[in-house]
Amino acid sequence: MAASVKDVALAAGVSVGTVSNVLNRPEKVAPQTVERVQQAIDELGFVRNDAARQLRAGRSRSVGLVVLDASNPFFAEVARGAEERAAEDGLSVLLGNSDERSDRESAYVDLFREQRVNGVLVTPTTDDLAGLERLRDGGIPVVLVDREVDDGSFPSVAVDDVQGGRLAAAHLIETGRRRIAFVGGPLAIRQVRDRLEGARRAVEQHPGVTLEVIEMGALTVLQGRTAGQRLLERPLPERPDAVFAANDLLAVGVLQAMNIMAGVRVPEDMALIGYDDIDFAAAAVVPLSSIRQPARLIGSTAVDLLMHEVADPGGEHERTIRFQPELVVRESTAR
Repeated sequence: MAASVKDVALAAGVSVGTVSNVLNRPEKVAPQTVERVQQAIDELGFVRNDAARQLRAGRSRSVGLVVLDASNPFFAEVARGAEERAAEDGLSVLLGNSDERSDRESAYVDLFREQRVNGVLVTPTTDDLAGLERLRDGGIPVVLVDREVDDGSFPSVAVDDVQGGRLAAAHLIETGRRRIAFVGGPLAIRQVRDRLEGARRAVEQHPGVTLEVIEMGALTVLQGRTAGQRLLERPLPERPDAVFAANDLLAVGVLQAMNIMAGVRVPEDMALIGYDDIDFAAAAVVPLSSIRQPARLIGSTAVDLLMHEVADPGGEHERTIRFQPELVVRESTAR
């Protein structure tokens, strides 16, 4: 039978209340008593019933994080940053993967509500934030990650994706490219739309440059490979001379289609740039140019902002944090 708080109190020669203080408020207990109680805990193998503690306290020692694609190295780095920062406050991170599906996002939000988390960090799949509004109105703070809302109704930590898209397209134009294809999707995802908008703004400033939009169903390597195959099915004069992929996974897939399946030379025949600057980008067969986002910093900053929201909901602290993207040039866009 598992040891109880009463067993620990009996072994240490203290009251149950003292054991509770050692577990939850050790600064209120004499150091000698804390040492004696801790020794009893170790000898008995006591493990606290955290579920019961959560019911009493009304909150757990965890925060929820929902990302679009947990297999994407960018979101893995965001989660790592969040986890490292949360650990500093004695919190754990519960990770949910929406897989770019709103129903899965809603299911995780409901689960986190049931778990009485301290707050939720989420990268929304759509512009419909009604479920997150209900969560917030129910007393659980919400911070948007890698996403903003125009009206500032939710605190957020993101990167200026419009600027990032502009940087990518402007770089391709500067290297002499004139027929650019934007491969991304679904366009229901705000980040994809913003990156496309930035590319459009850059193209509009250069007469004679065209921008074609190729919308795909997901931001994955497989979808990138499919997009690349579609481009290769066209007659040579109808192909673009550059591709801007909405993330690096798509760019890797396009590169596979070009180099492995058809022998198209990158960048000689077609330049290619991605977005996020994941480790795969630099390690690709042709190292990929990309737009860098500070993924781990986004995660840690989101937890910082969430802790401010927990301590002072709607307070005077900064609620919208926007980082600037950085162009990273590699062989895939060489002149």
